[in-house]
Amino acid sequence: MMACNQSKTTSKTQPELGHRSAKILNVDHLQFKDLNQNGKLDPYEDWRLSSTERSKDLVTRMSLKQKAGFMLISTTRMENDHTFEQTTSSEPVSSGFNESDLVMDQNMFTRVKLDYPNMFAAGTTKAVTEFHERHFILRANPSAKTIAQWANNLQALCESDGLGIPAIIASNPRNHITMDASAGLSVGKTDFSIWPGELGLAAMRDFELTRDFADIARQEWVAAGLRKGYMYMADLCTEPRWQRTEGTFGEDARLTANMIREVILGFQGDSLNSTSVALTTKHFPGGGATEGGQDPHFAWGKREIFEGGMLQNNLIPFKAAIEAGTSSIMPYYSIPINTKYPEVAYAFNKPVLQGLLRGEMGFDGIINSDTGPIDMMPWGVEDLSMMERYKKSIEAGVNIFSGSADPTVLIETLETYPELMPLVDKSVERLLKEKFDLGLFENPYVSPEKAETIVGNKEFQKKADLAMRKSIVLLRNEMHQNEKTLPLEPGTKVYFENCMKSKDNAPGQVILPDQNKWNLEFVETPEKADIILLWIVPKSKALFDSDGSPLYLSLSQNNVDVEHIRQLVNTKPTILSINFSNPWVIDEVYQPDSENIKGVLATFGTTSEALLDVVSGAFNPTGKMPFSTPVSEEKAQNQQADVPGYMEGDDYALFIFDEGMSY
Repeated sequence: MMACNQSKTTSKTQPELGHRSAKILNVDHLQFKDLNQNGKLDPYEDWRLSSTERSKDLVTRMSLKQKAGFMLISTTRMENDHTFEQTTSSEPVSSGFNESDLVMDQNMFTRVKLDYPNMFAAGTTKAVTEFHERHFILRANPSAKTIAQWANNLQALCESDGLGIPAIIASNPRNHITMDASAGLSVGKTDFSIWPGELGLAAMRDFELTRDFADIARQEWVAAGLRKGYMYMADLCTEPRWQRTEGTFGEDARLTANMIREVILGFQGDSLNSTSVALTTKHFPGGGATEGGQDPHFAWGKREIFEGGMLQNNLIPFKAAIEAGTSSIMPYYSIPINTKYPEVAYAFNKPVLQGLLRGEMGFDGIINSDTGPIDMMPWGVEDLSMMERYKKSIEAGVNIFSGSADPTVLIETLETYPELMPLVDKSVERLLKEKFDLGLFENPYVSPEKAETIVGNKEFQKKADLAMRKSIVLLRNEMHQNEKTLPLEPGTKVYFENCMKSKDNAPGQVILPDQNKWNLEFVETPEKADIILLWIVPKSKALFDSDGSPLYLSLSQNNVDVEHIRQLVNTKPTILSINFSNPWVIDEVYQPDSENIKGVLATFGTTSEALLDVVSGAFNPTGKMPFSTPVSEEKAQNQQADVPGYMEGDDYALFIFDEGMSY
């Protein structure tokens, strides 16, 4: 058998080889996988070579159609997985493949009718063997063991096809409490360890624990076969009405930069390796300066307004991401307004991607489009044909396109414009290098049994529970009976209510803990209480339910029965806890001189147990606000879209960024 002639890195040791159909080659007393089954060791199969050398070799072996398929990342579906479909099936999602194509004539997120039908997901075998895809987004939420079994099945299929290139499976976040669990945003409650929302992680101001979170989540993801994260958001939530605020680390560039750095280093390590999860930091150059808080998934939110001239401030977290080694960066759909850059969406904006991101900021990783700029959100290039959009985006610098599973139009583009092929080859090299760095060519397989043991284990959740408590912010602690109200005295009778309208329009639900470990007495009615504890959980319209109507931050506009809360507050001394998925305006229920409100806390996706630990004194709060909250709806409506609240003047905020007390 012939060994390749390129220089070897002899210090590398024999890696574990995971294989199904590929035969093993024995060369120089070492073992290699014969991925293309030609009976000899080719450079891309030689793990002694650098990832760059292997990528350059493999790209020369790929056909135009293989390269086109390789430049797509699309939704993939498991057996009985009906993501983006209406179904009456009650069969559980399992580890087999979904072999049906999902073709839709409307935007899969916004349900806006498309000019042309789009294949959002291909049948799995077709995607791999006919379309030559190797990048997939998993949106289903079965058990970790089932994910691992399915991932192994997918990798075995990829190994058996052509050049034996393994798949990389991406996902949106799977480890957070979130108010808007939607495809493309966050998966919501899963088997994985459950942590506060991203705003809550930022509120901890504990960068060591943030790194621990990312390292724990990394172990869980790797165990399940998920090796790429469509996360995290480096955007600044400077427009307080933005419906994606919940996924950010707040309004401050320096705090967000620190959080992004720790998250990337925790998931990826100092460099990508066989135990890493590669991250895709988003949304360049920051998507939070939206017009009216509307999101660019929709035409009415496509303009990003830099009215305060703060674009450079937006770049600070992305600089930190690049320094930490983020594998990919995702540009957003928006069109920049009031900048020196062309008014065209970032995926088509060569001065932004090539001039700013690659040239000025030195990013040399993968530029991964957000889902659907070619066919769903082509802002600024609506008049171009699909082929012209692909051409403009490739020339702008995009390396991989998220959304469509069908490479037909991309293939036609490359055949029509052969001058694009050097850019295509460079894109494919970048994408291959990521897979080589992650060790997927040597062993893409995982142990479903280990996944079941590792994911969500008690030790991991114990660390997450600490984060739940550290994420809570104490904002006000008034005097009651000649001493501070919080922490509550042992034996205090507490009426505890979650104030979020239910589906039957009930204003709230009484919380009576099954196990009382707080030395408090929980009562069923306000009349029996010494103190009322209200956990207000506002819920705005879900992002993908947007209709372009104005967005508001007042509680009464966000699923909260304000009159019900007022009645309770007038009954007994009250502690308010508000769950902030946006910087809510709470002046309908609270003013600084509110006589009966004795304490105010902020949560950002946590548990009732964590909140009770804080109010009882079992845990001393240390959290700090990740953003400022407007004192009124008028202030919220008039905030400059790209300017943090703490820079809007002394009369802007009720609670200010970095505010937080301890006992």
